[in-house]
Amino acid sequence: MGENMNPISIIVDKLNSQDLWEEEIELNRNEYLKVKGSIDTNLYLVVKGSLRIYLVDEYEEHTIRFGYINNLIAALDSFINEKPSDFYIQALKKTTLKVISKARFMSFILSTSETTEIWYKVLESFVLQQMERERDILITSPLERYHRVLKRSPQLFQEIPDKYIASYLRMTPETLSRIKKS
Repeated sequence: MGENMNPISIIVDKLNSQDLWEEEIELNRNEYLKVKGSIDTNLYLVVKGSLRIYLVDEYEEHTIRFGYINNLIAALDSFINEKPSDFYIQALKKTTLKVISKARFMSFILSTSETTEIWYKVLESFVLQQMERERDILITSPLERYHRVLKRSPQLFQEIPDKYIASYLRMTPETLSRIKKS
């Protein structure tokens, strides 16, 4: 196992080689995979297309995450606690996903100490990403926020429409457009 190989890629490779996915689903542009108040304990692999995960407060939508090709996505709170989640997951273009249930996924993860260890690494990287994300949001300069995310996820800017990136970066689309031009 290559030390530098991304733990998510290793898990996806194993799920693919053991043919553990339960189904493949297609979403049209703007179609929802999940809406607020529903429970969703599945894990999804983005085969093609892109999605956004967002919350809505009384005034606006807050984009918190994106999923694009070869990403695993889930309504992580619901996946973990099996309760209804406040998240919406919406396709941003025509999207194909492979699906595995939590029960099937966890029995795969716990089947060997190697997969358990890799999953542990995946969870660690999720926690670090969340912390990174919190740090991004607390940084007051929109320019610095933009540069941090650009450095970390250049792919985002190819895959995702600007208005959602602006929401993710907690700035107006106009501010984002100004920053990109400078």
